[in-house]
Amino acid sequence: MHLHMQLCRMSFPRSTRTTLERESTSESSSSLFDSFRYHATVMTPKKQRFKRVSKPILHSSRTKPALKTRRSKLVKFTTEPNPSSEPHISLGNFETLPREFFQIDALDLAPRLLGKFLRRDDVVLQITEVEAYRPNDSACHGRFGITPRTAPVFGPGGHAYVYLCYGLHMMLNIVADKEGAGAAVLVRSCAPISGLDVIQQRRGQKTDKPILLTGPGKVGQALGLSTEWSNHPLYTPECAMQVV
Repeated sequence: MHLHMQLCRMSFPRSTRTTLERESTSESSSSLFDSFRYHATVMTPKKQRFKRVSKPILHSSRTKPALKTRRSKLVKFTTEPNPSSEPHISLGNFETLPREFFQIDALDLAPRLLGKFLRRDDVVLQITEVEAYRPNDSACHGRFGITPRTAPVFGPGGHAYVYLCYGLHMMLNIVADKEGAGAAVLVRSCAPISGLDVIQQRRGQKTDKPILLTGPGKVGQALGLSTEWSNHPLYTPECAMQVV
């Protein structure tokens, strides 16, 4: 059976004021991923606390401020997309992102992915939360070098890196930077845009509330992923899965 999955881009009004704040994570230092977590937020301008990260493009009027705690080095900002306010979304309006979009530093790519779309066949998800990982991060899979499992994360930016977490959850990462860099962005949370019935069936949960896709394992399940998706390109129209 032929599979089709995309990561997509659409045009929405840009928010004019954003800022970044540091935040902690509940995960321990032994967690697979405890690096940089991104959410989009609209706030009153402040002094930039993390100047390496580009300002995200936001697509929602419903926002909540980022939280700040003492322990973490995380940069976090959130958005709450409202698909019901976008009733005229058409699958034909999606434009696949080019390869060059992904081949930048993971810390710059992460906020740019917010508001973009993952597409596989008729299932379309809008990305609402991400984390960026570079080889010098203690939780990055690329820190130990190339292995049979981690080889895809050392591929060119724009490919998928999918791994099994705790023997249960398929975690979708989007490889960043140039080939050999070993960096990626983990997709942590999404909002359903299209194919809700399929998403609910795969998730085994009959709801359209945010809990349906809040968590990287839930995203992988909604898209029907397996580790066979690792090294899959996400940037050409004929891809079985795309970012648009």
